[in-house]
Amino acid sequence: MLHPTTAGQTIATRPPTRDEPKMNLSPILKRFVDKAPLPVMMRAVLERELDTARLDNWFEEVAQQQYTRTLLFSTLFELMTQVVLRQSSSIRAAWLKTEGDVGVSLASVYNKLNGLEVGTSAALVDFSAQHSREMIDAMNGGSRELLAGVPVRVLDGNCLNGRQHRLKVTRQSTAAPLPGKALVVFDPQRETIEAMVPCEDGHAQERRLLGQIGPLVGAGQVWLADRNFCTEGFFNDLSERGAYSLIREHDNLRFTPLQATHSAVRCEAQGCVVSEQWVQLKIRTEGQEGLKLRRIRIQLDTPTRHGENELYLLSTVPQEMADASTLARLYRQRWTIERAFLHLTVQLRCEVNTLSYPPAALFALACAMVVFNVLGVIKAALRAAHGEQVQASLSSHAMATHMRDMAQSFEEIVEPQDWTVFQQVSTLQMVQWLLAQAALVSLKRYAKAPARKTARKPATKRVHNPRKPHVSLAKLLAGAP
Repeated sequence: MLHPTTAGQTIATRPPTRDEPKMNLSPILKRFVDKAPLPVMMRAVLERELDTARLDNWFEEVAQQQYTRTLLFSTLFELMTQVVLRQSSSIRAAWLKTEGDVGVSLASVYNKLNGLEVGTSAALVDFSAQHSREMIDAMNGGSRELLAGVPVRVLDGNCLNGRQHRLKVTRQSTAAPLPGKALVVFDPQRETIEAMVPCEDGHAQERRLLGQIGPLVGAGQVWLADRNFCTEGFFNDLSERGAYSLIREHDNLRFTPLQATHSAVRCEAQGCVVSEQWVQLKIRTEGQEGLKLRRIRIQLDTPTRHGENELYLLSTVPQEMADASTLARLYRQRWTIERAFLHLTVQLRCEVNTLSYPPAALFALACAMVVFNVLGVIKAALRAAHGEQVQASLSSHAMATHMRDMAQSFEEIVEPQDWTVFQQVSTLQMVQWLLAQAALVSLKRYAKAPARKTARKPATKRVHNPRKPHVSLAKLLAGAP
């Protein structure tokens, strides 16, 4: 992607099958497709959504103050993507690999990273989400609807971990420097990150960013969120925009019960008893009537890890759309965004400890979300080709690892112009090709490790002996003292 693209004639090695659209792939790329279709699919989607020319033109439209002199934004994105995919350990390592193609010094690369506008990073996530959503919908690859006929969005915050004390202003203190945080909107049906609201202030309260969520809300959506986002303003904003809310109750929210709790229902599958009542928010402004909410009480058979036996949810979802048991089950899907954060951190690398400036750190997070959305497109193709049940058996870690292992071969063997074929075909042709390749993917290669069938044994309590700070395993195995 760092190299200039030129038009080149490519030759297909074999005619396409009846179900496979005609794609003029080069002989080398065709061999990669035959041997490792999934990494090629991921790279092809990345090349199509964020090719060099499209990305640079997009940057010129989005950037407010930054401009391009020598270092292209697409080059910056490619360097960061190498780090996010763990192909390179740092920006410096990625720059050393492609120094001749970048054309600027390492200091220039860091200067542009540190000066990136956080709005650009947010727009990049939105840009990738639009293309990913288009392809997933075209192949009908979304997972099962969580609430029939109603789109669901999950909102949560992600605080970036402390960085190394590289900046001069941080060297006099042992406190961990926080480079920022972000609110994230997740689509659990498509398994893509819809939007990111970045903030450079690591100490900022997440509620302070709720005002920027409004433009992202669509009519008819149901929004799930933790109790940190349980505010009168957010409830009212969602209601005014025609959306529904399902948020865990916060102790500081003021409301008036309109009736006693009733309609207790036992949910064996969830291990709880669910009941509900109507409440009304207390509005501090005179002459206004507070919003009416359904307050759902969940009595758990097993306490949470924090020792809580009861949970309370507040919702504006009408009763004819979902009963209390359905909403209790729906709220459990809020944890899908936590799993997405885990993927961003473990399988990808959204936390780059050497990037201390907030704009650079948030850009790394945005690039990780872009790659995560590309992975979501591939999962959708696999669901469409093999059935929705395949989702539970696939390991995202294995898929990301295979892509990372093949990346170096792509860079050294495949010519840059060989990827342009994916930029020239229509969305329908691209989707048909993805589905045809997904049908050929060996699912066993990306299967999750089997779950334990027996209960775990309790951990043995260890005894610390200061006189024996270490032991010889050979002697222990031989039974010697």
